[in-house]
Amino acid sequence: MRVLVCVKRVPAPGARIVLTPDGQQIDTRNLGFATSPHEECAVEGAVQLAADHGGTSTVLTMGPPESEEQLRYAVSVGVDAAVLVPTDGSDLDPQATARGLVSAVTALEERDGRFDLILFGNESADAGGYQVGVRVARALERPIVSGIKDIEIDGDEVVAKREIPSGFEVYRLEMPAVLAVREGLNLPRYPTLPGRLKSRKAEVAAVDVAFEPGGQRKIGFESPPEQESHTVTLGEGVDAVPAIVEVLESLGIR
Repeated sequence: MRVLVCVKRVPAPGARIVLTPDGQQIDTRNLGFATSPHEECAVEGAVQLAADHGGTSTVLTMGPPESEEQLRYAVSVGVDAAVLVPTDGSDLDPQATARGLVSAVTALEERDGRFDLILFGNESADAGGYQVGVRVARALERPIVSGIKDIEIDGDEVVAKREIPSGFEVYRLEMPAVLAVREGLNLPRYPTLPGRLKSRKAEVAAVDVAFEPGGQRKIGFESPPEQESHTVTLGEGVDAVPAIVEVLESLGIR
């Protein structure tokens, strides 16, 4: 079984985002980067599926040379091979991203054979467009289900479960197929020391593709207004008790 997982280099979740003065780019000088949380679970899922079914796992990302950091992290937790689709670092909309990924996947499959399963994160932590996986699956003419929190392999089919308020929706897809998974699919492992050493020596293959412009045009970024918080000291020791009781009563807690 061959599993491909597509990841994206994004600003570390929770980091303070600073824009350049012209509002056209994110100032990355003091910014850390990571893999989107949904995609971390996709990486773990690919490693587990390959191990359980005697296959191989491959991680692919599209981005600048610095994106090797995320590829090597995936290798450090058990992924077998890493592929970078180089870009100049400029922003690509979902259409252009999907076209580039389709070209890369097609080239890899022509060289090494078909991927039985392609995994995406349900959405990226930065743009949150929910589109790339669906566009890639459609272009490759493969079935896709998003919002997945459980994956099982049954012969030539993949059984995928999507959580809903009343339980789960269960889908059976004939492979090759594409799934967009959510955080909570599994608990991603941490890299081991041997894994980190292996990732440093791992070869990162490059697949060059010709990028076509998408249908969106960036106007600029705007930072949302900062939310201020204030701390009020109600008192010290027993002197604070009446004030605490008053606050609790105002909240309806008795």
